Amino acid sequence: MAESTAPSTVQVEDPDAGIALPLSEFQALVKEFLEEYLKDKSKETVGTYRRSLNEFERWFVRGKGACRFRTSDIEAYKTYLMEEKGLHQVSVSTYLTAVRRLCQFMTDSGLLAENPAKSVKGNRRPATHSRQFLTDDDIKQLLKAVDDLGDSSEEIAKRDRAIVHAMLFAGLSEIEIVRSNVQDLEQTLMGWYLRIQGKGRTVKDQQVPIDPPVMDAVRLYLDTRHRIRPEDPLFVSHGHRSEGKRLNTRSVRSRINHHLERAGIKREGITPHSLTHTAALIWLNDGLSVETVKQRMRHGTIDTTMIYFRQQGRLTGEDDS
Repeated sequence: MAESTAPSTVQVEDPDAGIALPLSEFQALVKEFLEEYLKDKSKETVGTYRRSLNEFERWFVRGKGACRFRTSDIEAYKTYLMEEKGLHQVSVSTYLTAVRRLCQFMTDSGLLAENPAKSVKGNRRPATHSRQFLTDDDIKQLLKAVDDLGDSSEEIAKRDRAIVHAMLFAGLSEIEIVRSNVQDLEQTLMGWYLRIQGKGRTVKDQQVPIDPPVMDAVRLYLDTRHRIRPEDPLFVSHGHRSEGKRLNTRSVRSRINHHLERAGIKREGITPHSLTHTAALIWLNDGLSVETVKQRMRHGTIDTTMIYFRQQGRLTGEDDS
């Protein structure tokens, strides 16, 4: 482990007194936190923490030494995020999580007697998703749109159809689509699975069931490609200048939005990620248990899955919420 660069400030035993931390020591502390405390996290996760702590640093500097890492200071930062920055409640929770982990790092290092951010909770996540779900009629229109070649080549049309099926009927996200390789598809006695590297993960340590209709769509797409190697991306570009290169999330998002527009179902709240959300409603309406849907969606807690359970009626145009 690299030699610690943590500040040498003497710990104050009274939590209400806090500690005085010059900007240079604060910056060194954040640097060590990102490099050591988060060393096993993905680049995306470290990036999220870095952006969140950049905002905390701006607030820290503005206070000119007023922040002494007391609970009252963290409460003041939360108020700043909510009232001055006007951040969405989910963003406030994300920013506070980064500060809470930083303070825990300071506690573990002996700089603080206890974590002052532990009792400062983020705003509750909404009981419903801001992104809307697709209805049965929307799904029919979307599938009809992706079955129509339009002005697309056969490769692009079948690729897009496979991606829509993977998101809508396997619950895959844009980043999981992009990261998938051909060799990640595995056939077992229980059926086909796709090994994925989910958000915040550094390795492909999760398996997603790929039901027959999804696998059929993927096979039809792969049949349009030649000389496929196991290490090749599962979904690639078919443009003149980017033929065979891995798709990026922007490309996937653009193509899905294109088909939502063609299907006539693009409206406020309907985004490409709505397809992934809708997968949970489809499974629940098909009779899968809440616990099974939780596992398929890779939710951290059953509470998240219950958000979908309470909104099953949206799939058929009814409102169960």
